[in-house]
Amino acid sequence: MIVTARRAKIVATLGPASRSLDMITELARAGADVFRFNFSHGTHADHKETMEMVRKVAHRLRRPLAVLADLQGPKFRIGQVKEGGVLLKKGERIVLDMHKTPGDWTRLPLPHKIVFEALKPGDDILIDDGKVRLKVETVGEYVATCRIVQSGMVSDRKGVNLPGTQLALSPLTPKDRKDLVAALDLGVDFVALSFVQRAADMAELRKLVAGRARVLAKIEKPQALDQLDEILDLCDAVMVARGDLGVELAPEEVPIAQKSIVRAARARGIPVIVATQMLDSMMVNATPTRAEASDVAHAAYEGADALMLSGETAAGSFPAESVAMMDRIIRRVESDPRWPELVTVEGQGKEDRDADPIALAATVAADASRACALIAYTATGSTPMRLARERPMQQLVALTPDPAVARRLALVWGIMSRIAPDPTGIEDMVAHASAAASNLKLGKKGDRLVVVAGVPFGTPGSTNLIRMARIGG
Repeated sequence: MIVTARRAKIVATLGPASRSLDMITELARAGADVFRFNFSHGTHADHKETMEMVRKVAHRLRRPLAVLADLQGPKFRIGQVKEGGVLLKKGERIVLDMHKTPGDWTRLPLPHKIVFEALKPGDDILIDDGKVRLKVETVGEYVATCRIVQSGMVSDRKGVNLPGTQLALSPLTPKDRKDLVAALDLGVDFVALSFVQRAADMAELRKLVAGRARVLAKIEKPQALDQLDEILDLCDAVMVARGDLGVELAPEEVPIAQKSIVRAARARGIPVIVATQMLDSMMVNATPTRAEASDVAHAAYEGADALMLSGETAAGSFPAESVAMMDRIIRRVESDPRWPELVTVEGQGKEDRDADPIALAATVAADASRACALIAYTATGSTPMRLARERPMQQLVALTPDPAVARRLALVWGIMSRIAPDPTGIEDMVAHASAAASNLKLGKKGDRLVVVAGVPFGTPGSTNLIRMARIGG
């Protein structure tokens, strides 16, 4: 049987419902390629134990599984409120200040000095994921008077979003810096930075990570969209974090933002994850809504590298079923006869960027020869990533001697990564490629392969060779 792997990858968040060896094994077998550790929850000891389980499962299944550490970022919250909650009515005024006295319908405590330093008249303040909306009228010294423009209940410690306000703070809080050290010590493959506002935020993270992991920007602030190109220039991957982005943007703007981010990432050839509420109803139901199935399918048609499950696998009642369902939807999309055309259309704009001649030549050769697979030898992962940017319809296999590189490629569209030694010469290269295609059941004896490598072998950045070969020949 000839096997074609699923091209779009699946990221599964681990949490109380899935943090066990048996469940991680189930999730991986159901189709998870990357496991997300949410550092908003759990202790460093918890994450260390979970990492050991993920690595054990990867060894058991003989398949690279990546780990993504998601840093919490700055969180702003209302202080205490009298009697546990208060109803704010549209049209009335309310004062925000830094006093610790419990709030009521006339004032609310907001214990964040930096927020008052950034607020200006006309700014919006959203409370509890946008359920309550305030408009700033006047700002004094650590006090702001606001008009209530959307009614709702406010209770203790509800979250605050500031969609139009540029805050002069790093998204790396003291907690995040400690978590980052712990994550890097664990050997995570990716580090995600929350609430990125500007390119300087990613530059700061890159400096701290110092090459020990790949860095990922979560786009969940409208301000980040204004500097998207500059931010992506400093990223190894990016996430369309539709949760907070959907709070701070109007609902009709979120799909447009998603499409812009996916296209920009694809043009650069960096992995892009579409995240949040993809199969949200599977938190409590064994099957998703039809709208959720369409949402997953749309991201697959867009050519996103990966789709992410959050609460569905972290705290839901059907974690393995959620992964299996996402796998089924993606595979159905990728079996659609029109999928190759649509996924290519979504990546239009390639003519506006510097083309990679080896990647283009290899994909053209694979099409012209009707090859069953593209085999790329790589020391750093850059060669198969450049090939993946072209979204080839042939199965793409990355062979690398570095387990960390193999894991990082688990996030990239269309790549099956496997550990293999550097070849000793051209004939050895062809033999290894042929054996890999045969072992992975990508074709039958005599089927054509296109092999891409760099000479001298094992030298980063030396990709300069395309070789036609056949399985078993």
